[in-house]
Amino acid sequence: MSTVGYFVTGTDTGVGKTLFAAALTAALACRGLRVAVMKPIASGAIRTADGLRSEDALALLAAASVAAPYETVNPYCFLPPISPHIAAAHAGVRIDLRALRTRYDELAATADCVVVEGAGGWLAPVAQDVFMADIARVLEVPVILVVGMRLGCLNHALLTRESICAHGASLAGWVANAIDPAMACAEENRATLRAWFGEPLADIPALGSAGMLPEVSAAAARLMPRA
Repeated sequence: MSTVGYFVTGTDTGVGKTLFAAALTAALACRGLRVAVMKPIASGAIRTADGLRSEDALALLAAASVAAPYETVNPYCFLPPISPHIAAAHAGVRIDLRALRTRYDELAATADCVVVEGAGGWLAPVAQDVFMADIARVLEVPVILVVGMRLGCLNHALLTRESICAHGASLAGWVANAIDPAMACAEENRATLRAWFGEPLADIPALGSAGMLPEVSAAAARLMPRA
């Protein structure tokens, strides 16, 4: 079985990328796979005795079935919750895409699947003229798009898919995440997205709800690496 990787991105920040990525990781691990995780860049960290730690990266690690050093999972971790390119500039750090590929390869060597979570949206900048999209390109993995179901999501979803295709990346599927339970015409919006993108990998009814578990388990079954 060859190692398969997935890059989880979203239509914006705060749309549930970490929630889905961690749940997918756990679901794949429950199917007996060796699953590693990666959060290439995180801004918005906490200080610990071991150094800066991203709560997103820690959540991914907790779901993984492959242990790895924190620095391999989250090579670039910045304290302020601001755009990664600004955080890196303030810290005097240059993001090295080749180093990220090296870390990914280290994880892939010990795993059947690697779940990678981006930061912000698909075009969140990580340096001057370098974007999250470039990390997915360097890692050469297909993309899963988490769509935050709220007003404006149709435009955001279409623009993100257009950019994914423009960057030569493969879209493995999309996820509908009900981040706004009061969204007007939610079912009509879902139907529109289905017409454009096909059936979602998962249609999560509400952030953190028990109802998401069978949805994510079904997504894991469809995404399992083939022997």
